[in-house]
Amino acid sequence: MDRRIYLSMGGAKATMQRQETLANNLANVSTVGFRAELQAFRAVPVRGDGATTRAYALETTTGYNPTQGPMTTTGRNLDVAMQGNGWLAVQALDGTEAYTRAGSLQVSNEGVLVGHNGLPVLGDGGPITLPANAEVTVGQDGTITARAANGGSTPVGKLKLVTPPEKLQRGDDGLFRAAGGDLPADPNARLQAGALEGSNVSAIETMVSMISAARQFEAQMKSMQTTEQDERSAAQLLSLS
Repeated sequence: MDRRIYLSMGGAKATMQRQETLANNLANVSTVGFRAELQAFRAVPVRGDGATTRAYALETTTGYNPTQGPMTTTGRNLDVAMQGNGWLAVQALDGTEAYTRAGSLQVSNEGVLVGHNGLPVLGDGGPITLPANAEVTVGQDGTITARAANGGSTPVGKLKLVTPPEKLQRGDDGLFRAAGGDLPADPNARLQAGALEGSNVSAIETMVSMISAARQFEAQMKSMQTTEQDERSAAQLLSLS
């Protein structure tokens, strides 16, 4: 009976972790550039003295869903949407280079171009500083042009766009990083100005998965309760003998 309890306990724990992932995805269904987190589990036998009769369900990180989210035209000059597998480079709070698909750019009080959570957007030479009171436009290749009041246009920098050769790793801060370090700028990467990429989370599909996980959790808990009842019945029978 203890083996049945182990199986039910492991299944219930794995289902709870799945619910957490699904809930996080559903909470970010309207987050710009969000990538749905994927989750899987694998059975790992418990090894030790004697025969292997127990197995744990361990989480296996499968990464994220790379499918492109829906594009929404905003008409705003500083809104950019990455095309294909392109990513926008930003400077994380710890000073490292990270990548995001969130392209709602802003200009800070210091005139620095910022993006995700106010983090500086990186260009070819680091953060990009824009001239005051200038109309800024972004080209498809990431080139930033500032137009002064007199009508003159001047390139002031170029967004660092990268195309990772393999899947990136999501950090606790919601940003993505490459396993081998900083990626080089891709001159062929393109973006769409005046548009934003939405989250690729399907609200309906996620809700259905959450309902399925809840039913599975209930089944695992019922199995544990049944095992407990069977154990009590067996103990009573043994006490009568």
